[in-house]
Amino acid sequence: QVQLAESGGGLVQAGGSLRLSCVVSGRDSTTNAVGWFRQAPGKEREFLAAIGWSLGNTYYADPQKGRSTISRDAAKDTVDLELNNVKPEDTAVYYCAADKTFYLPRLETTYDYWGQGTQVTVST
Repeated sequence: QVQLAESGGGLVQAGGSLRLSCVVSGRDSTTNAVGWFRQAPGKEREFLAAIGWSLGNTYYADPQKGRSTISRDAAKDTVDLELNNVKPEDTAVYYCAADKTFYLPRLETTYDYWGQGTQVTVST
């Protein structure tokens, strides 16, 4: 069974950067993409970025273009998300998720496995 575990969250000062990591355990040939989402208090879960596992092709939500970078290390089975120039509105729980396909990466219902999430708090 595929399991995901996020790390790298914590308290970050506004204007700084953060790098989150997702370890994908038990990954097999059916895991073709990994995505990052976040959920702020009182809001719906929001898609940020996704990456195709075999080719490393990437897909970003429009607000994240130029701010975020998603990358994967196939040897270590990890997918990282770097977010620059963070703002208080970036405060949220950040999740990674694994998908069998890469057809609708922004749609959370297409993802089969989810991590527990990591809290990010941005201070002013």
